[in-house]
Amino acid sequence: MEQIITGTTAAEIADSVRGLHERGELRTGDALPPVRELAALLGVNRNTAVAAYRMLAQAGVVVARGRAGTVVAGHEAVAQEGYAADTVLRDIGTGNPDTRRIPDPSRALARAAGRPVLYGEPVIDPALERHARDWAAADLPGVDLRITVTSGAVDAVERLLAQALLRDDAVALEDPCFLASIHTVRLGGYRAVPVPVDAEGMTVAGLKDALDAGVRAIICTPRAQNPTGSTLTPRRAAALRELLAEHPYVLVIEDDHFSMLSQRPYETLIGPAHRRFALVRSVSKFLGPDMCLAIAATDPETAERLALRLSPGTTWVSHLLQRLVLAQLTDEAVQVQIAEAGRHYAERNAAFAALLGERGLPTEAGDGLNLWVELPIEAKTVAERLMRRGWLARTGDEFLLTERAAPSHHLRLTVHDLTEDETLRLADDLADAAR
Repeated sequence: MEQIITGTTAAEIADSVRGLHERGELRTGDALPPVRELAALLGVNRNTAVAAYRMLAQAGVVVARGRAGTVVAGHEAVAQEGYAADTVLRDIGTGNPDTRRIPDPSRALARAAGRPVLYGEPVIDPALERHARDWAAADLPGVDLRITVTSGAVDAVERLLAQALLRDDAVALEDPCFLASIHTVRLGGYRAVPVPVDAEGMTVAGLKDALDAGVRAIICTPRAQNPTGSTLTPRRAAALRELLAEHPYVLVIEDDHFSMLSQRPYETLIGPAHRRFALVRSVSKFLGPDMCLAIAATDPETAERLALRLSPGTTWVSHLLQRLVLAQLTDEAVQVQIAEAGRHYAERNAAFAALLGERGLPTEAGDGLNLWVELPIEAKTVAERLMRRGWLARTGDEFLLTERAAPSHHLRLTVHDLTEDETLRLADDLADAAR
């Protein structure tokens, strides 16, 4: 295959691969040559080959598979968060918040309206910037922070990685991992390095192995880790910060997606002397997924790099949306509703975990919207049996980064919006299906 890829510029090489794909000479799953090998074969600089592969990845033609290399992408369905399409089953794997717990923005809309914003004006609403800075500084005291506003957490992570990394750079991800993080890293052409997660968060040994492997960025969920629900303990966070003290220029991205809903205190990997970091907090879990806004509190240099990718009038976040979010975050009634929602999710998950325990499936309710249920048999077998009883469950296999001989023995369940009758019936059906 190496002999049929041609070109001397990144665009020419990318066009060559695209043409081979369109003519069927490259098929889904076919491996492309490693960057260094391709550069040597074509007589071009390695950075030229890197740029070509990045263009192809961004166009969806290829996907990075870590140690498996870069392969031609297909059109097969990939796991996504949210409701499953075209099913008559009761979906218990959505990962969605309860619509009844999302504040109505109608009252805040009047406060959000105001003078139109024109080209050339600051891309961040000054009042939201002040609020976001105070919000982040309360958890990162003594750290020099800058605020950037993005179109949600996934957009923030994608921009953060793009401003810091090159194609084939290694990124440490929690394993099991949030689906959006897996997709973002693969689409960007980066190499995912799995770091195991236990009840206290990222493991120290796992992160050490990742740092020894040369990762240039780390994506961590400090609390309500998705899918496990684990939260960093003070002891674990301190041990990880001590480890990272020797790697101050590795970009640490903390995705605190559950922030205002969380029942656990915030612990961080970001030490006072760490040089490259971002604390990302989106509002989608408590103000609704359609509120596509996140704040990123970063070090000054990272903020400057991000600013270059947020041009007025093109890639900024709507000031109307910024004002609407701020109006809700500063509304005492909305704050009360968010706090009540957080307690609701925790109580419902704990109650369902207790029901499972009574039925011989000991389960610990972590933090977050979901439950991570350990099973005595393969999760796929349990999911198939639940389908015959009218339930659509999500197995842990979808969240795994590493290729393992043993299939997952976990289900990630979203149960907080079930009726009382549904709750009892699911607990009974799950216990029966796991036997």
